[in-house]
Amino acid sequence: MAIGLAIAGGGALGLGLVTLPDQLTWGGWLTIGVTLGAFLLNALTPLPADAIFLAALAILLLTGVLDTATALAGFSNPGMMTVGVLYIVVAGLQQTGGLDMISRAVLGLPKGQTTALLRLMLPVLGMSAFLNNTPIVAMFIPVVSDWCRKLRISPSKLMIPLSYAAIMGGMCTLIGTSTNLVVNGLLVSETDYPGLKLFDLVPVGVPCAIAGTLMLVLAQRWLLPQRKPAIADTDDPREYTVEMVVEDHSPLAGKTVEQAGLRHLPGLYLTEIQRGGRLLTAIGPQEILQEQDQLVFVGMVDSIVDLNQIRGLQPATDQVFKLDTPRTGRTLVEAVVSNTCPLVGITIRQGKFRSRYGAVVLAVGRNGERLSGKIGDIRLQTGDTLLLEANPSFLEERRASRDFYLVSEVPNSDPLRHDRAPMALAILVLMVALATSGWMDMLNAATLAALLIVITGCCSFQQGVRTIDWSVLLVVAAALGLGKALEVTGAAAVLAGGVLGMAGDNPWVALAIVYGVTTLLTEIITNNAAAAVVFPIALSLSQSLGVSFIPFVVALMIAASASFSTPIGYQTNLMVYGPGGYKFTDFMRVGIPFNLAFWVLTVLITPRVYPF
Repeated sequence: MAIGLAIAGGGALGLGLVTLPDQLTWGGWLTIGVTLGAFLLNALTPLPADAIFLAALAILLLTGVLDTATALAGFSNPGMMTVGVLYIVVAGLQQTGGLDMISRAVLGLPKGQTTALLRLMLPVLGMSAFLNNTPIVAMFIPVVSDWCRKLRISPSKLMIPLSYAAIMGGMCTLIGTSTNLVVNGLLVSETDYPGLKLFDLVPVGVPCAIAGTLMLVLAQRWLLPQRKPAIADTDDPREYTVEMVVEDHSPLAGKTVEQAGLRHLPGLYLTEIQRGGRLLTAIGPQEILQEQDQLVFVGMVDSIVDLNQIRGLQPATDQVFKLDTPRTGRTLVEAVVSNTCPLVGITIRQGKFRSRYGAVVLAVGRNGERLSGKIGDIRLQTGDTLLLEANPSFLEERRASRDFYLVSEVPNSDPLRHDRAPMALAILVLMVALATSGWMDMLNAATLAALLIVITGCCSFQQGVRTIDWSVLLVVAAALGLGKALEVTGAAAVLAGGVLGMAGDNPWVALAIVYGVTTLLTEIITNNAAAAVVFPIALSLSQSLGVSFIPFVVALMIAASASFSTPIGYQTNLMVYGPGGYKFTDFMRVGIPFNLAFWVLTVLITPRVYPF
């Protein structure tokens, strides 16, 4: 259905263009063809989006439609650079445990997918009305990914709602998006109308946001795809036994097992607690934890990584504190014991594993067996999988060792720097305050925050760079290039003028067409560019009809912000594209009903609030 609607929309565009063939150069026609081709390839083939859009940009560069500077301008675009720098800021929040603090405070652990959807969307809607939505989405993406694993919900069920909530919140106030400010600036500079006030968009934006939220809640089963599991027990057959101890003065002491979050780690089970000389089994959710409790867990490696990053828990073995490098500089490694390993047949303690390899065994996996006793007393066998805490040099030194069949690093397993969490959160607040107050633009505020994150040790530069999703940035940069081509060749203006020429003398029809053209353009060029292209045409249209321009301004703001139907339409859509595991057509399936609903609501409400 989504593809059919997309093709129908393309046909409507074509009708608008056919009426003005003389106004469009060969470069304009080529740009339209390449852009439509890129969209169709994304919709109909499994080719990666970054490859498709880079190829489309290359065609326009090689044919001379774009000069080199214009074609590459997207790679230095402030919006694209802002997204890249924000990855480093988010890495700092992640590496300090700040994101987990936000998750617990804002999201909690709801029962059921519908409750989770509301718990996510409502705070994001509220924040996006007053704060830049890009850092909000950047901050919440890793939080929601981790949250989905704990709740056993597919990320594809919540990532699109995260982006849409940010977009819908932004259209509720004048400062919600940069697009609203751009259009308001054009209104003041190009006409005699005074600028809009902070809450002038509320009568239109809020009903649209309520309708969008209800659509997702009521139709989530049909609209939101199931693209990848949150976590599947069959994904990883390896089960480890690991012992952790509740530290002295731990924030977990005095809390129940459930309050400490130890009941909701997927694929991980608390099997027993050793307390002094007593052994507690069949642990209930209301069991209260005490300092120096030794907790024995059985579970999969990803969940053990989560366990290792909980503040107030540490590995029960004291060997981890005898390694040379500080814990924040170490990583988790999996190694499979070979038949030539000298430790086969003896215990880990007898083999002096730490002294021999410069690594400490945190857990042992053996064909799903539940291994009893302390880690140091386990007698190693060929094929045992060891979960190790090791110095970074371990991987290079032991990758070709005959002692192990396989040595691999566990992704995202760096120990968290919990003591820096308040610093990371303070830097985030500073960034948002600077960008919101207007003291700095978003790129400068994000760059300052990223610099402070690295300088204060919230994360290393290498960790920050490692978190950047380069494919997302490449798609953003190439898509900006295509949008620029539509502008410079005049294709966007011809398209808008051709379709708006069908408005006639009815202001309601004219308003509907202005909205439709703007929302269509904002899906293929940037929202600010779409607003800038349509603004003068809409102004001329209102003057020729002899009606107020304000309804057209409000519709223009809402339409330019309502970018739901493509992942390249708005940068928050692109940011959730990878983490949600989406296909290009998923955004059409959800976004086209959204665009139609917002279209109808805006056209019906706006003239009643701001009469012609």
